[in-house]
Amino acid sequence: MQNQKELTEIIAAEKPQNLVREKLNFWQLWNMNLGFLGIQFGWGLQMANMSAIFEYLGANAHQLPLLWLAAPVTGLIVQPIIGNLSDYTWTVIGRRRPYFLLGAILAFIALVLMPRCSTLLGAAGLLWLLDTSNNMSMVPFRAFVGDLLPIEQRTVGFALQSVMVGIGAIAASTLPWILNHFFAVNNLSYPSHLIPLTIEISFYAGAVVFLGTILWTVVTTPEYPPQNEAKFEQLQETRGGILNSLQETWETLQEIPPKMKQLARVQFCSWLGAFCFFLYFPPAVAHDVFGAVSRHSALYSNGIEWAGLCFALYNGVCIGFSFLLPRLAKRFERSLIHGICLLCGGISLITIWVIPNQYFLLVVMLGWGIAWSSMLTMPYAMLSSSIPPQRRGIYQGIFNFYIVLPEIAIALGFGWVMSHFLDDNCLLAVLVGGVFLIVAAILTQFIESNDD
Repeated sequence: MQNQKELTEIIAAEKPQNLVREKLNFWQLWNMNLGFLGIQFGWGLQMANMSAIFEYLGANAHQLPLLWLAAPVTGLIVQPIIGNLSDYTWTVIGRRRPYFLLGAILAFIALVLMPRCSTLLGAAGLLWLLDTSNNMSMVPFRAFVGDLLPIEQRTVGFALQSVMVGIGAIAASTLPWILNHFFAVNNLSYPSHLIPLTIEISFYAGAVVFLGTILWTVVTTPEYPPQNEAKFEQLQETRGGILNSLQETWETLQEIPPKMKQLARVQFCSWLGAFCFFLYFPPAVAHDVFGAVSRHSALYSNGIEWAGLCFALYNGVCIGFSFLLPRLAKRFERSLIHGICLLCGGISLITIWVIPNQYFLLVVMLGWGIAWSSMLTMPYAMLSSSIPPQRRGIYQGIFNFYIVLPEIAIALGFGWVMSHFLDDNCLLAVLVGGVFLIVAAILTQFIESNDD
């Protein structure tokens, strides 16, 4: 293997710096990030509906974390490999775009098949495929922004990704409710469907949106070829491929910058809280707020749809606050902003315990939306200045370890906590998530301050 200095020189020699530093206008930024909307439409359908789908197919509350294991495990395996492969790839459609497109095709298949599942095992298997394809598309998108934008536009670029997250998630979360209340798609009229028809149609729509928006980004946003093809081919031979990617990941883990380690602690606690929320909020609303006893009752279906509206609201807040974050980042330290946002989210989730009815959930979602917007923007903006610019793909993949590792911890251990300490109470699990967010908010104050 070549030493790191030589590799850096090779990568730097092939980087077209004069092109990647050009500022993009609003519509160019929009086109390059539109595919992220499709990815988040797929994630939004998953987050709002998978726990309910598992319950429809017979799962209990303490089984949900293990059934969700696909999300973190695929992230742990797929993200660094795809991140590294995309660093050392060049094809007729570019460096990052081939991975967007392949992921979108696989996601299309998974989204079409998911709502037709009749067994718990089948749904769990398709979730593995869906999460693999989501990660395959998402990780290169993070590096895509760093590739094409100058430093002064990166916070805006990541903020626009948060906007796309919000738009995609709002559409995905509200679609079952819209189909029921505006298009008279009555779930109870189709008793042969184990999974409600509103969810089934939503997944079909998600498949089309995912693939369509990725195609738009692939067609409208060019990438720049290597200036020195011979040196780039040498780099592909020494650092490309899956085995080399695994070795590259291990070597890079030994070189993590101090600021990335500090951010990792914050990410770990933040995503412990977020995963508790995503796993348990929909069934908590159905069981504890709406009072549904049977998962096949109209009351349960109404509760899940209301949870979808809550998802839409917090993502709407995420969109609005994403426009404010770049302005705040110019006036205050990013770590301070991120800590305050996480504190808002933690307090909001804890207050769910005392709300009198479902309408107060809409107020609670304001605080969680602020936290979610910051989680999708500020860590990546803070990380961008502390990692080698020529190796963003592998570092972004490794940084996502600190999202998937806490999720794996929840998936493997929280079911035991649910059955032994929380009495399978989904609402208590959401409150635990709020506590984790408050811990993360405290840890942000120990991040070194060297904002660009």
